Amino acid sequence: MTTDRTSAAPRHTAGALRLVEANTTRPRSVDISDYVRQMTAHCPYLAPSLQQGLTTWTVFRADGDADSVQAELFHAGAQAAEWLRPLLNRPHGLLRCENIVLLGDVPGTRHRDLLAWPHWVLKHLYGPVGVMFGKFYAGEEEVTAAGHRIPAAPASFLPVRAAVRRRDPRFLSATPDLAAVLAAADDDGRDVFEHIPTEWTEIRAWARLLLPPKRQSPSSPDTPANPPRSSS
Repeated sequence: MTTDRTSAAPRHTAGALRLVEANTTRPRSVDISDYVRQMTAHCPYLAPSLQQGLTTWTVFRADGDADSVQAELFHAGAQAAEWLRPLLNRPHGLLRCENIVLLGDVPGTRHRDLLAWPHWVLKHLYGPVGVMFGKFYAGEEEVTAAGHRIPAAPASFLPVRAAVRRRDPRFLSATPDLAAVLAAADDDGRDVFEHIPTEWTEIRAWARLLLPPKRQSPSSPDTPANPPRSSS
C-alpha cells in the first residue's frame, strides 16, 4: 500500500492554488483540444489514452506568492502520483496520465520558475517507483530529443504518468543517475517521503543537493531556474 505523507503534513501554503476543475477529460477553463490532437503525433500512447478516457486534467489558478504556489504545485503533484501508483499495474495502466494545469500569474515570476522546482523534486522522488513527471510552459515550443519541434502548450502544466522504462531514460540525459534509476524502477509500495522532510522549504533544500554542481546558484539560493531544462 502506498502512503501519502503530504496529506498529513502541515500546509501553511494551502490556498495558494485555487482549484478550477478536477480530474476531467475535457477541461472548460482552457482549450486543449487542438494541442492534444497535435501531440498524438509525438506520443504513441496519447491517442489510445484519449480514446479510453485515461488522460485527465486538473486545473488550478495561482492565488499566492511564488514560494507558496510552488509548494502547492508540489503537493498537487505528489497527490496525483499517489493516486496513480495503485492504478499503473492494472489493465491500461500505462495509458493513464494526469495533468496538473497552472493558470493565472504571480507578479514577477514566470511559470517556468514556478514549475521548475516542483518538477525537479517530484521526478527524483517518484522516478524510483516508476512515475514520470514532465513540464510544459504556456506559449513555448518544445523540442524533442530527436530535434523535432512540438506545438506550444496552451497552458503551463505538469504531466504525471507511468514511466516507460525502455524510452523515458533518454529524456533524462542531463541527470544520468536518475535515468538509471528510472530504467530499473519498481514500485514496491514504499513511502517516498520516508527519509526526507515534508515541509516544502526543507524538501527544496534536500533537492538542491541533487543539482549538478555547475547548476547551483549561490547568489540566489531560492531561485528555481537552475534545474536542467527538460520537457519530461
